[in-house]
Amino acid sequence: MQPIAQRAMAPEIITKIDKSGIIAVLVIDELKHAVPVAQALLKGGVNAIELTLRTPVAMDAARLIKKEVPEMSLGFGTVLTVDQVKAVADLGADFAVSPGCNTKIIAEAYKQGLSFAPGVMTPSDIEVAIEQGCRVLKYFPAETSGGMKHLTNMVAPYKYLGLKFIPLGGCNIENAPSYLESSLITAIGGSWVAKQSLIQAEDWDTITANALEIRELITKIRK
Repeated sequence: MQPIAQRAMAPEIITKIDKSGIIAVLVIDELKHAVPVAQALLKGGVNAIELTLRTPVAMDAARLIKKEVPEMSLGFGTVLTVDQVKAVADLGADFAVSPGCNTKIIAEAYKQGLSFAPGVMTPSDIEVAIEQGCRVLKYFPAETSGGMKHLTNMVAPYKYLGLKFIPLGGCNIENAPSYLESSLITAIGGSWVAKQSLIQAEDWDTITANALEIRELITKIRK
C-alpha cells in the first residue's frame, strides 16, 4: 500500500491550489447567496473557495455551488469532527482544511480519500502533520502568529521536505505580497475578498472587484 505520506493531498488538487494562488474564505448565511457569490468570484478570476462549516446552510450551499458553478474548486474549512469529514467527502469536496492538527481528522480524511490540510502554528504541529503524511499545511492564524517572518524561521528545519503552506487569518490585499513572494506558499486564504457583510449585502460587484485585484497581484508576482 502506498504510504500515507504520499497521499494526504492529491497531486491534482495541489496543482489547482497552487495555480489559483488564492482561496476565498466564505461564510454563507443564506442559501440564495451561494451561487451568486461563487459566480462573482469566478468573474474576477478566483476559482477556489473554502466554505466554512459555521452556518446551518453551509452544506446545502456547497451542493448548489457544485451543481451550478462546477468550475469552482470547492473546499471546506472549520472541519472539526470525523462526521464532518465524512459529510464533505460524500458531497464531493475537492479539499478540506482545519484550524488545528487533529490526528483523528487527518486519518479520517485519508480514509475517505479527501485531500486535507491541517492547521499548524508551531514546530510541534508541523511534526505531527509530517508524521501523519501531510505536506500541504494551513498556517493559522498567520498574521497574529508572526506572519511570514515566523513561518520562515519555523519551517527552516523542515524545508528540505518540500512543505507548502496556505496562510489564513489576517491575510489581506496589503500583506498578500509578503506571502505570495515566498516559495513556501502555495496559496493564501482570506475572507476579505468576499466578506460576510458583502455577501449579506449582495454586493457582487465589490466582490468581483476584490477578486480582480488579488488576481492581478498574483499574476504580477508569479509571472
